[in-house]
Amino acid sequence: MSVDIAVVGSLNLDRIYSMARLPTEGETLHATGPALSSGGKGANQAVAAARLGVRVSLVGSVGDDDAGRRLLHLVSADGVDTAPVRRSTSSSTGEAVIFVSEAGENLIVITGGANADLTAGDVRSNCPDAAWVVSGFEVSDECVVEAAKCAHEIGASFVLNPSPYRTIPEDLIGRVSVMVMNEHELAAATADSLEVDLVRLGESLRLALRAETLIVTLGARGAAVVTAAGSIHVPAPTVTPVDTSGAGDAFTGALVARLAAGDDLEHAVTIAVAAGAFATTRRGTQASYPTVNELDQWSQTSAR
Repeated sequence: MSVDIAVVGSLNLDRIYSMARLPTEGETLHATGPALSSGGKGANQAVAAARLGVRVSLVGSVGDDDAGRRLLHLVSADGVDTAPVRRSTSSSTGEAVIFVSEAGENLIVITGGANADLTAGDVRSNCPDAAWVVSGFEVSDECVVEAAKCAHEIGASFVLNPSPYRTIPEDLIGRVSVMVMNEHELAAATADSLEVDLVRLGESLRLALRAETLIVTLGARGAAVVTAAGSIHVPAPTVTPVDTSGAGDAFTGALVARLAAGDDLEHAVTIAVAAGAFATTRRGTQASYPTVNELDQWSQTSAR
């Protein structure tokens, strides 16, 4: 099947608990919930892209259980091709427990479950005909590297979202077209302080990986884009967040959707920043992601 974007990544059942504020170490607080929803960074990014009108395929793994079937149904309902998703009989579907405060802050704990059962062979056998391939660190290094190799072989651009951060495999050097990370992941990758010039850190990492483009998401401050031609800052619209969980995935999915649709880099980042901001104004992860019409109408209203 020919698609615009192939995502190699995770699927999790999200259990979301709402509370007045997040707990401190050793503190016990009451929460309401759980609300159940479809999550996982791979599935999130796939849905965010599909809702903006591009064709998306998802390569991942869920358990052969009710949670896995629920996730596949919900992700498919948003137009994502889930046929390449493995149904594991040895592990249960991955889960994320998400605590969300009234201020929209979140704390997330993940159990990988069946995501760990995805193999490089699964990625290889399901490598689709796509213009863009996206992967991240909720699946194994072997799967991420295989996704990058597949992208190179089919002439696709490879997008890396190294989150949750761990050391980037050397086999990815020279294979990354676009890397998307937040400022804390950038600090971890460069073993440096955020008090140092962020653009300088970004350029250092971009060169080390021989990546064409490095994009650093900055939350309410928007995003910084670093390329060989220089750097730019794309500001974010001002919003009152109710839930920031999944906003980074909304950004990544929207970014690649717009690049796949032919937008130039700056415009694609502008749309991605808007999609991430929009997502923080709704509760949940995938449930908070905008369609094309929703994002257009919201952007026009927020610009007034």
